[in-house]
Amino acid sequence: MSFSVAEFQAVVDKINTGMEDLSAKMVEMPAAANRAIDHWYVPGFVADGVIWLCEKMLDLARQILDKIAELVRGIAAPVYFWNFRGDLEDVVRQADGVVADLSDAELAGSEAWAGRGAEAYRRQVPAQRDATAELSSMAEKLRGGLLELAIAGLVFYAGIGLVLVKFIAAMVAAIAAFGSAVFSWAGAAIVLEEAGVNTAALAGLAAAVGAVVATQARQMNELESAASSDVFPGGAWPSAHRSQWKDSSVKDGDDDWSLDG
Repeated sequence: MSFSVAEFQAVVDKINTGMEDLSAKMVEMPAAANRAIDHWYVPGFVADGVIWLCEKMLDLARQILDKIAELVRGIAAPVYFWNFRGDLEDVVRQADGVVADLSDAELAGSEAWAGRGAEAYRRQVPAQRDATAELSSMAEKLRGGLLELAIAGLVFYAGIGLVLVKFIAAMVAAIAAFGSAVFSWAGAAIVLEEAGVNTAALAGLAAAVGAVVATQARQMNELESAASSDVFPGGAWPSAHRSQWKDSSVKDGDDDWSLDG
């Protein structure tokens, strides 16, 4: 499965519309319940039961809506993951180019350059090349992880959209049942069943995306380990010069090395 910003935006729009529709149905339900009991043949205890059922269904609807509102707080994350993955593609391409330029085959072409300077340069190149290659590898792994997170986010929020569609359908059926011959008991049963199913579905979606995040967290630990490997001495980029060449002064008399003249 791949990720598409346009497809994800359609999912976001579906969720936003669904939340608005569910809120509208919650407003309609009390009016439907009141119309259902506003008849001379409806005894008081039945009317009280209908109002209780209506309040119970509204409470369940609020729980579903609040849970979805909580889950969509990070809804922009998949797009950020996708965009940052594109930025890392540039990092990989440039790093691979540097590695290619510093290959043994390329260095062999500089045989005309000889002497201590050339030898010192060639001694330092492998460490720089290896570090750049490791950087490319780390960026590529991070790109893969971000793609997985983006796709997981798309699946997660698409699932939330489906939950909303199903629950709204249940609310519509419940409102219709208030004014039908089967009265409100059947409508209440529909909402109660859907509330249970959809709550479980939301928990399942959250668990699934949580598992993906946990996997990527372990990968991040691996990347941190790579950043502190021998390729990056002390967790830093390998030095391109000898440390004893720090003092190149020709004036203070205690220089580690200096120029003639």
